[in-house]
Formats: sequence, structure tokens, C-alpha cells
Amino acid sequence: MTDGPRQRGSAAPTTGEDGAADDGKAAGESSVALKKEIGLVSACGIIVGNIIGSGIFVSPKGVLENASSVGLALIVWIVTGIITAIGALCYAELGVTIPKSGGDYSYVKDIFGGLAGFLRLWIAVLVIYPTNQAVIALTFSNYVLQPLFPTCFPPENGLRLLAAICLLLLTWVNCASVRWATRVQDVFTAGKLLALILIIIMGFVQICKGEYYWLEPANAFEPFQDYDVGLIALAFLQGSFAYGGWNFLNYVTEELVDPYVNLPRAIFISIPLVTFVYVFANIAYVTAMSPQELLASNAVAVTFGEKLLGVMSWIMPISVALSTFGGVNGSLFTSSRLFFAGAREGHLPSLLAMIHVKRCTPIPALLFTCISTILMLCTSDMYTLINYVGFINYLFYGVTVAGQIVLRIKQPDMHRPIKISLVWPVIYLLFWAFLLIFSLYSEPVVCGIGLAIMLTGVPVYFLGVYWENKPQCFNTFVGKMTYLGQKFCVVVYPMEDKKKNEESGDEIEMKEQSVPLSAEDEETPKAADC
Repeated sequence: MTDGPRQRGSAAPTTGEDGAADDGKAAGESSVALKKEIGLVSACGIIVGNIIGSGIFVSPKGVLENASSVGLALIVWIVTGIITAIGALCYAELGVTIPKSGGDYSYVKDIFGGLAGFLRLWIAVLVIYPTNQAVIALTFSNYVLQPLFPTCFPPENGLRLLAAICLLLLTWVNCASVRWATRVQDVFTAGKLLALILIIIMGFVQICKGEYYWLEPANAFEPFQDYDVGLIALAFLQGSFAYGGWNFLNYVTEELVDPYVNLPRAIFISIPLVTFVYVFANIAYVTAMSPQELLASNAVAVTFGEKLLGVMSWIMPISVALSTFGGVNGSLFTSSRLFFAGAREGHLPSLLAMIHVKRCTPIPALLFTCISTILMLCTSDMYTLINYVGFINYLFYGVTVAGQIVLRIKQPDMHRPIKISLVWPVIYLLFWAFLLIFSLYSEPVVCGIGLAIMLTGVPVYFLGVYWENKPQCFNTFVGKMTYLGQKFCVVVYPMEDKKKNEESGDEIEMKEQSVPLSAEDEETPKAADC
């Protein structure tokens, strides 16, 4: 985790809005850097695409099962949507106050210090993102292969192989171009929204036909099992997990066009949209299925399509496959930026903080994300790991929002383009504390194992980050590996990092640190057309 040799970005001529080279600027004023190519539409696509995965199509029954009635389940979906919007509002203030990629990792690190930030990064690198991406990719491969095996389950090895191909393909797209990656996200997000709109329209058609028995107040709140406070709390926890991904746009803040405007605007558009879709999709489901049928189905949207779409029922499994494919893309895109931000802060190997000299994409971070996910595909314990660390992931949401209050107290005069009332983070933290305490009470072993996994990062932090005077042989080895990685991926440090280091007095002489990629690279600075 020590810094290896750093190759700075070559100069390149800047381009104007029309794409022509700007001859009025010296070549040395341009640099290799992450490009601001994420506009408002793509920003909304990232949020919506990451929240809406396969869950609303496959198994929205977790909330219903624990809420014990249709009416209470709908209330849970609405309330958790509102709480998610409040959390996103808090993140919007943090995102424009600390305008750095990395999301809650960057905020926790800046507010609470390096160790807290590293633990957030550690649990994400070790388990959260590799397992989540592996599960989404497996869901994609299952829905693609299922029509080929109508009478049995697809072979396990086939599922894993197709999931790996999906990951490799999308990693290549993300390595090739930020614009390609965002276009893929936009297209597949639009596809899943169209599928959900179809479900909602069919629900309204059912209501117009008088099929709304389970929506009448007398029936909606008729419990199919006894109400239980513990189960209701679990329903809220399941609902909160269903909205997971609402904070992913904060991971790519530095690539947003006009982040001070587009970050909060995308949040304000996306969260209400997702809440609307979730609530009305569940309303549509209960117009065609009883609660018992819904709970018995392994793929609710597919069962819904079979009941109402007839010969067009094939639309639903395809929609699930498209949704999960877009979900893998969005997760790869955002998680690689988290690892990029961690490496830039010295919490991960420095190679992961480098970007391609021409494409300006964080190729090493993307490859690292892809490889760790493929390795997770090889284990059979990934679902168990998700259960263990889901609690930790939710824990850091609250820590980050609490950091907003701490930052207000410690730096009250800090410039804040958006400044919300402290009532909102307090409301979020009350709800968060309720769910956290209940999780600890109901599943102490699972939560305890999750905490133990997180705390394995403490010795790693002190050995890899805090301990600066490492043996020279270790530093030499890391430097050589970094150099080889640079040559293999054709990557350099973004020029912004150089400027920051020079300002802080940490910059080492270029002739000592620079690692030329090749004579050709040095002689043709225009190749880095960023």
C-alpha cells in the first residue's frame, strides 16, 4: 500500500465544445485526468440502475412476508423510500461539500480519520462489492440459461461461466470508455423502467376490471399471520436493503458534469422515481396474485407475466436479464471508482489510482474489481458472506450521516453549496438506530461475525498504511510491481494528483519518481487525448 513509481500524464491539446483542438492553450496545460462525461441523464441512470436490480422482479416478497399484510407492506415500501430520500439528501450535502469521488469512504475518512475510512474501504473491497456483483451476474446467467433447461435447473458450472463472461465483457466496456459505460447504463436502465411501467400499466388495467380485492382497506390490512413488532422491524430492514445503491452516484462525483447542480438534482429525481415504481409495482402484483401466491413464487414478475401477458409472457424473464446486466455494469462502474479513490489516498496499492493515457479510465481499478468478483464466483459461500456484511454496510450509512452533523460542529463556516436542516440527518439516524439495534438483537451472531470481518482490517491498516518506514526491499518490490502494472495497462497518475502533492509539499523530483512508459510515449504527448 505504499506508493510505487508515478508516471505523470502527458500533455495533450485541449478541445473545445466543438471537438476541435484549442490552439490558444499550450499543450502543457492539458493533462491526463478523469473526464467529466456524466450528465444529468446518466447520473439518474446510475442511481436508478443500481437501486433497481433483480429484486423487484424476482423476490419483493421479503417485505410482504414480514409485514404480515398487503397494506402494511405498502406502507413499509413508502416509508423506506422516504427514509432513503432523507439519507440521499444528507449525502447530497456531503457530496458538494466534499466534492471527491469515493462516496461515504471519502466522507468518513475526511471526518473521522484514516482508520475509519480504511475499514469502510476494507469491507467493501473484501466482501461487499465482489459478492454483490457475483450474485447479480449469476442472476443474469440464470435467466438467460433457464429457457434452455425448461425441465431442470441450469448446470452450476454453466451459470458461473456465463456470469464470468458477462463480467469480462462489461469490464472491457468500462475500460474502453466512460461514455460507452454510461450509454450502456442509460439503455439498460431505460429497459428495466419500461418493463416496470408495463407491470404498473397492467396493474391499473386490473384495477379498472375490478380486480382490487387486496387493495380494499378491509382486506389490505387483514393479516395472513399475527402481527409481530420484530417481524415488522425486519420488513423495514428488508425494504431498506431493497433501496440499496442510492448513494452510488457519490462514488463518481469527480466525473459529473457540474456536480454542484447535477448531483443533488439527480438524487431528487431518482429516489422519488424509484419509490413510485416500487410502490406501484407491488400494487400491480397484488391485483393478479394473492399474498399466498406471491410468497410462493420464486420469480414474482415472471408469474405475473404468465397470468396476464399470455403469449407475451417471455417479456418478463428477458426484462430480469436486462435489469441484472445493467446492474452489473453500474456496480462495476461505481465500485472501481471507490477503489480508485482509496488508492489515491494511499489505502490501496498506488497502481489502482492510475488511469489510461488515452482513454482516461481507471483500468487497474476495473481489472481489480473484475478479478475479485470472478474469484468470488468460485466460492459457494458468497450468500453467507452477504448476510454477514449487510449489517456492516448499513452501519456505515449511519456513520456517514452522523459525520454530516460532526462536520457542521467542527467546521461551521465551511462552504456548503447545499445546506439542509439538521432535522433530516437526525430523523435518518433515529430510523437507522432502530434498525441497527433490532438487527443486533435478532441476529447477534451474524452481526458479530460481520464486525469481526471488518475488524480484520485494523492490523492491515497499521501494517500497510500507518507504518511508513517499511524495509527498502519491500518498497523496491512494490515499486517494480507498480512499474510492471503501468507498462501492462499503459496507465499514469492523473495530473490533478501531482498538483495536490506539490501543494502539500509531498511531491518528489520528477526525475526520481517518473517511470517512462516508452520512448514513443514520451515523444508523442498528443496520444493522451483526454
